[in-house]
Amino acid sequence: MRGSRRALVVLAPGPLTTVQDLGRRRHGHLGVGRSGAADRGALRLANRLLANPENAACLEVTLGGLKVRATGDLLVTLTGAPCPATVTCPEGRTRGIGHASVERLPDGATLRLGVPPRGLRTYLAVRGGIDVPEVLGSRATDLLSGLGPERPAPGSVLPVGPAPAEFPVADLAPAPEPESGVLMLDVLPGPRHDWFTPGALAALCAEPYEVTAQSDRVGMRLRGPRLERARDGELPSEGMVPGALQVPPSGQPTLFLADHPVTGGYPVIAVVRDHHIDRAAQARPGQRIRFRMAGDHRFTGS
Repeated sequence: MRGSRRALVVLAPGPLTTVQDLGRRRHGHLGVGRSGAADRGALRLANRLLANPENAACLEVTLGGLKVRATGDLLVTLTGAPCPATVTCPEGRTRGIGHASVERLPDGATLRLGVPPRGLRTYLAVRGGIDVPEVLGSRATDLLSGLGPERPAPGSVLPVGPAPAEFPVADLAPAPEPESGVLMLDVLPGPRHDWFTPGALAALCAEPYEVTAQSDRVGMRLRGPRLERARDGELPSEGMVPGALQVPPSGQPTLFLADHPVTGGYPVIAVVRDHHIDRAAQARPGQRIRFRMAGDHRFTGS
């Protein structure tokens, strides 16, 4: 623990909890994806509130259910999808804690996260950051490649690093909640939009798509209007980016997220603009998404 006895002990990880920071940069040429927080803005906000470096490692919690115990006095905050959260102190007193606020977690206290009523991913940050070993310059868990720390399990001890020299200057931050209705995402034409019929891009933006249960940190499978291809040939594998809308032979697009593969062989019809990728990462199964062509790009059917 690098001289510190402070830690979070995982009592229950919930459906999916991983350690995340802002990911591995500049390793794509080696076949290593960036990974990192699915909602980067939420992770950055959590670290700013605690005066951590913005790349400090946090816990990304999918659909709540996390239960942890503090070893040593800790300062923590929750961002991303708001969820019911309680702290039970060693003497048995239980209190609720706020969202996007700095909270004290006394030695021996237990923090429990419920299921968020909207949104998908909640970020638990601790002052000093989660101090697990780095792999290729990052503490992010990449579920596709297996790089990074293992997923926390009951009994996992997550060391907390030394507190930074700076002190938090705010104890609460206004943060917009994830949207629960139809989610609008800006897109640009993809590198292979010409592999589709002239009306395919218009069809992509004409009707909503539903987020299916076959969705994770790698990507979201969507259900909606079928996107018709104009070519039947095979496409050599090429580089992929977060936000790519790749279309397999079914015609139903998959939206790539943080743990996407670095290459893919299906054509990419469009790419979600970077400023909306965090928004996409909070979409829940069953929620509907609409795509809007950004800038001056306009497409009509034929």
